[in-house]
Amino acid sequence: MPPISWIQQHRLLAFFILAYAISWSSWPLYAVGLMPRMEFLPIGPLAAAVLVIALAEGRAGFRAWGRRLIRWRVGWIWYAVALLLPVLMALVTGFTNIALGAEADGLGDVTWSGLLAAFAVRLVNPMDGPLGEEPGWRGYALPLLQSRRSPLQAAAVLGILVALWHLPLVLFNGLSLIGLPTTFVITFLYVWLFNRTGGSVLLTLLFHNSQGTFTVGSFGFAGAEAARAELIYFVVVVLAVAATLVFDRNAWRTAPASAISALPTTTG
Repeated sequence: MPPISWIQQHRLLAFFILAYAISWSSWPLYAVGLMPRMEFLPIGPLAAAVLVIALAEGRAGFRAWGRRLIRWRVGWIWYAVALLLPVLMALVTGFTNIALGAEADGLGDVTWSGLLAAFAVRLVNPMDGPLGEEPGWRGYALPLLQSRRSPLQAAAVLGILVALWHLPLVLFNGLSLIGLPTTFVITFLYVWLFNRTGGSVLLTLLFHNSQGTFTVGSFGFAGAEAARAELIYFVVVVLAVAATLVFDRNAWRTAPASAISALPTTTG
């Protein structure tokens, strides 16, 4: 079977293969000593989405994808959720850790101008997580997953694959091992926000950007206190997801039509 025909019949699988391959592309070179370090490329999901749409869907695919990317007409409350929920989770984590005896030496260095500058740069940088990931994971893969699965099932599948995609960061770049289950769990919040905003990648992009701008690391915890903060953050995220499952159960039963791929699928 010609490669393009295979991609057209296996769009979802092709997307994940390409996302991993692009982001992990330096791993083989590093393994044989041709690179001094493993360079993880966050742009993988974005590039994979562009390639698969170009090869398998054409203009219709780009139009549907583009509408999800710029969907901004959502209630103001969802902008507040996207921008403030990540900050709230970080604050709850940080102050809980302080209550347990941790010292926060980094908060004095946090400024509004610094946060706003970091937020602005990350928002337009495809080599950073928000723009590199959201158009792919939520903008392309999730609507395809939800064409055959409930939002809860789609979130579980996507959470596993997104968490494993981060594996090189654990092996080579110092990400704590608990970052993988945290990534899995927080994927459910991204799916919930995406569906509740009618399939808006823009809102998940803002959520992702906020999550990475003011972090638990902003408190300046060190050593065992930093490790405890990561564990507390995991629990906080689990509780946030549990709240959506308990208080917004309808959101997990059926995704809105605008958050599901309108193009026919074959084997994914």
